[in-house]
Amino acid sequence: MVQTRKSNLKSRSWRLEQPIRKKPYFETIVYGVLLGYRPTKGRGERDNGTWVVRVTKNDGTDWTKAIGKADDFDKSDGNIILSYDQAQDKAKETAKTGKPIGDDTVAAAIDRYETDLKGRGGDVRSVSRLRLHLSDKLARKDVGSLTKEELEAWRDSLKGKMKPASVNRTITALRATLNMVADGNERITRRPWAVGLRAIGGAGKARNVILDEQDVRTVIGAAYQDSNEFGLLVELAAVTGARPSQLLRLQGEDVQAGFTSAGRRQPRLMMPVSRKGRGEKKIARRPVPIPESLANRLTGRTGQLLHRPDGHRLGMTNLPRYFEAFIKGLRLSQPKVTIYALRHTSIVRQLLAGVPIRIVAALHDTSVQMIEQNYSEHIADHADELARPTLDTFAEVIVPPADSNVVVSFRKRRPKGTTS
Repeated sequence: MVQTRKSNLKSRSWRLEQPIRKKPYFETIVYGVLLGYRPTKGRGERDNGTWVVRVTKNDGTDWTKAIGKADDFDKSDGNIILSYDQAQDKAKETAKTGKPIGDDTVAAAIDRYETDLKGRGGDVRSVSRLRLHLSDKLARKDVGSLTKEELEAWRDSLKGKMKPASVNRTITALRATLNMVADGNERITRRPWAVGLRAIGGAGKARNVILDEQDVRTVIGAAYQDSNEFGLLVELAAVTGARPSQLLRLQGEDVQAGFTSAGRRQPRLMMPVSRKGRGEKKIARRPVPIPESLANRLTGRTGQLLHRPDGHRLGMTNLPRYFEAFIKGLRLSQPKVTIYALRHTSIVRQLLAGVPIRIVAALHDTSVQMIEQNYSEHIADHADELARPTLDTFAEVIVPPADSNVVVSFRKRRPKGTTS
């Protein structure tokens, strides 16, 4: 009787017990074909591991390819997330097909990275920006043959085309793409892009536009003159400080304007979280307070909460451009104002009002670190008015009035029993 060797990779509990590492755990499924599993983690926490196939033959053939994500936490779908048995079948199929021509090029890797992002519900706009600025020569190169010098030259070529922060966002997308390829092939070294795609300096200084109260009122009023629907969008952006992409995902049922168990009315929006970052978000929506008058105007809507004036769906494609054209005719204290200025203003307004920074970060779906990095300069400008109410006039207690006959002695008091 032939006994079948028990597979560790088949056991989900065994896979989750393994420490995070770059090199996959391999087992042979048929001669010359190995199925591998590499434990991975997302931003700060464990993520679905990666299934890998490795093909080795006597003729010197030796190649590795990532074939999907493991069903460590999410249910398998047979496409992106695979069970152990599905991973075995795909590994055999991939081995029979052979190493596809051009499969390891940068362009092909970007396609796979985009598919992975969509599967995780991530924001794919960074991929579009990357494709726009990637040179044809770099796109055709195999990931394993990239050099530090050519990646560094490409990164530096972006400096004259965009701001430092935009350069860093673009190269971050390429780094993530190349890392995904390296995750499935331990023979590929990450050093070329770890060094050649280092972030450039000068991107950390915030250039956020902060509006005063009169400017905000002017913008909201002008938006309502444009149309009621556009006015609602701009008012919501000013009140909540949410990103436009979050506002456009709001649904009618996200408006909560009823009464609490205590009989108090506390209107709020269940704001969708942003799609930034890796992995599936644990919280899909966060409560954000809004004024009762605004809640009354939003109550009763169904489907997408905000619409175009003609009733059709709003999208991110033309919104920034439309806002830019709309703002040109207004007299504001700041020379260049985008719709994100309303978000920056909301954050600074709450900080100056004494709202704890952790609460400000939660309400605006960001981190304390990002707020401290981007808004500390604006808080410092108002530090005097914030700190002054905490000062005490100690001098009035210690120093007597000028016309007083009281004599204040500053001689030290000698201990009892001592002589002069």
